[in-house]
Amino acid sequence: MQTEPPLLPRGARRTAAWCAVVLLVAGVGALAIWLCVELSTAVTPVLLALLGTALLGPLHRRLVKMKVRRSLAAALTCVALVAVVGGAGYVVAAVLVDSGDQIIASLKEAAKDLTDRFGAAGTSLDDLASNGKELFGKFGGTAASGLLTGVSVVGHLFATAVLALFLTFFFLRDSHLAAPLVRALAPGATGPQMEVFARRAFGAVEGFMRGTTLIALIDGIFITVGLLILRVPGALGLGALVFVGAYIPYLGAFISGTVAILVALADRGFVIAVWVLGVVLAVQLLEGHVLQPVIQSRMVRMHPAMVMIAITSGAAVAGVLGMLLAVPIAAAAFGVISELRDRYAAGSAPPDASPSDPSDPSDPSDPADPSGSS
Repeated sequence: MQTEPPLLPRGARRTAAWCAVVLLVAGVGALAIWLCVELSTAVTPVLLALLGTALLGPLHRRLVKMKVRRSLAAALTCVALVAVVGGAGYVVAAVLVDSGDQIIASLKEAAKDLTDRFGAAGTSLDDLASNGKELFGKFGGTAASGLLTGVSVVGHLFATAVLALFLTFFFLRDSHLAAPLVRALAPGATGPQMEVFARRAFGAVEGFMRGTTLIALIDGIFITVGLLILRVPGALGLGALVFVGAYIPYLGAFISGTVAILVALADRGFVIAVWVLGVVLAVQLLEGHVLQPVIQSRMVRMHPAMVMIAITSGAAVAGVLGMLLAVPIAAAAFGVISELRDRYAAGSAPPDASPSDPSDPSDPSDPADPSGSS
């Protein structure tokens, strides 16, 4: 009996199947993002705590190896985090507040010079600098009229930070229970595979946090030394700002570098500001051509275009916080994709496949850690 030929050719059927898969994945992803936005009050502290756990995991594991109890080790690690973040935030805020009037005055003087040399070319900048205090005064009046709203926002941010800190403590203390939990929640016999994927994703996040922190520290030290040599006021605070801004790739470096140049312009003049610009550019070139390839070569690396797309998407979804979380989340996704690609290239792994080899840098587990987790 002769069968009828298929309505669509084989290529068209495969294309339709892949389109259906892509639409299904996109729909699930959109639903997940919508739920995260709607439940941001609970989701944000969890994501921040995961980033903190990825960053502080090596210190916690080292303390555990030194026979410190897990609870005490987690508490000491969180105290260290509060001390570093709080100190850096205080120094950054202090230098920005102290230099605000100087920056406005310097912009006004620079605008006058431009007006004298190029005529009307500097008029708009002169007007902006002249009206700077008036604009700040209006902004202050608006902020004062909405004082209750401002207090509410500050209270919300403080509550989020405190909750994230407590969650970081619990994540660090109970990290040895993460692998059994993943296996228990995985459907059917997919527990080992889900554990491998979870380790690969968390390993990518941990690698990103480690590499970014080390690069931020080097950038901050180099720029601080350059500012001290040029005798720019608030060099330590500006270096701390560079360190903090490095966690938002590209945009953070641009903002912190601009602030350093404006402070130099305000206090030391145009020539020193140009030298500060040279220092910032030299450090950024060192980061892009040396530090990034060497330090982060062992983690999941993404093309700069993908990083910019992730930052833009994060900003559209959750503002500044989304910009901070976008790249680590994208790194975790690329870690899972890399694991799938490796498995596809090597053939399907057996159902009882063990997690990645401890020597694999993408595996966050420490071979000497009996917990085998991060």
